[in-house]
Amino acid sequence: MQLLRLCSPIVFLAVASCAASAAPAAPSGNAPPLLQPPSVTDTEPAQQPPASASTAPSAQNAVEALPPGASGPTKATPSKLADFEAIALASNPALARANARVRAAQGKWVQVGLAPNPTAGYAASEIGDEGRAGQQGAVIGQEFVLGGKLDLNRAVAAKELQQAQQQSDAQRQRVINDVRIQFYRVLIAQEKVTLAERLVKIGGQAVDTTERLFKAQDASRADLLQARIESNSARILAENAGNERLSAWRAMAAVIGQPELPLSPVSGELHDGLTKIEWNDALQTVLSMSPEVAIARSEVERARCSLSRAQAEPIPNVDLQLTAQHDNATSDDIVGVQAVFPIPIWNRNQGGISQAQGELAAAASNVSRVELSLQQRLATAYARYANARQQVDHYEKEILPDAQSSLDLVNEGYRQGEFYFLGLLTAQRTYFQMNLAYLDALLQLHESSIEIDGMLLRGSLQSAE
Repeated sequence: MQLLRLCSPIVFLAVASCAASAAPAAPSGNAPPLLQPPSVTDTEPAQQPPASASTAPSAQNAVEALPPGASGPTKATPSKLADFEAIALASNPALARANARVRAAQGKWVQVGLAPNPTAGYAASEIGDEGRAGQQGAVIGQEFVLGGKLDLNRAVAAKELQQAQQQSDAQRQRVINDVRIQFYRVLIAQEKVTLAERLVKIGGQAVDTTERLFKAQDASRADLLQARIESNSARILAENAGNERLSAWRAMAAVIGQPELPLSPVSGELHDGLTKIEWNDALQTVLSMSPEVAIARSEVERARCSLSRAQAEPIPNVDLQLTAQHDNATSDDIVGVQAVFPIPIWNRNQGGISQAQGELAAAASNVSRVELSLQQRLATAYARYANARQQVDHYEKEILPDAQSSLDLVNEGYRQGEFYFLGLLTAQRTYFQMNLAYLDALLQLHESSIEIDGMLLRGSLQSAE
């Protein structure tokens, strides 16, 4: 075996360091409620998704997922955020796809570490020599894989399995984030529908009142026309709010994997889950806990083990064959042994080693790219959060109370004859417009908060390789 000395000693050092990882390791104060519009019923606090269990390379520990469209552990008519999350975790096809890839990676880990099968066959020679049957017998063979290449195969596959589990965890978080965002879109759209319906009712009453006043010559035709304009505008607003609610519901039904789910009311608190977020804390959390960073770092480890495997490739495997024959000419039993192995003179896997070195350098650079990308995306999300937080605070502390006080004063003045009816309509319109703008700001605050707390992961149904 002098031929093995042609191979670099670094290969055996790499086997010792990378083969150790061949067995997969475990992957590393509320704001005040809305002033006038009726509040929706309370809901239970949203449950955080449980931490993913570590995945070992065995069929027993494979991540099981229900097929798309299967019913999950939820009530027949979901209404709370926790209900929709449970359905999504059971039915979202993207999550099922990610879990299936974990099982595929487990199977690969098993396969790449298996030794070659032995061979067996029939051997005959000197047949017909002097009319005899010659030498007849059996041959068995076995290829012996040297250089720790099977252990290195497992080391590479273990890192790929770890990446698959991390990608599954990331997909799970995407699903949870998408469900929460869509839930609050439905909830706030539902509030807008209620608000718009009240405005339509008030507009209709205003038209009736103005018509009576016009007939009694206590109101002008301009007042009547303005009342009708306000009433028709309220109807358009109500129709738009209904369409917005239906659109949000259909999007949520798609995210949870139940596209035919019929429209029904949802119950929740508009201010649940809204906590103050500081930039430095958010940045540190994202960089330290983001699955995207974990996946990038696992890719570095996988590339490092792949380099060790490439360096071990020139170590020749030995193909040993044993023959046992009977010589019909001499009636002797003959045993033969043959050992065959390639001589690494021209092909020492130079290209494969160079490729593995390049992939390792690319993976190391990708970690920094992912971290900078996260910081860039967080900056955008945090700007939306900060703007929405300021708007919500201004609406709750200043604008809505002022709009309420203005409406109360105009109502009282109108009853005492101090204001014309047009002034009352204007005050009502301003009040409801401010409440609608407040709901828009509240939705923006929810979406940005969920995105930041959820490691900036969204788009669970978008293709991600």
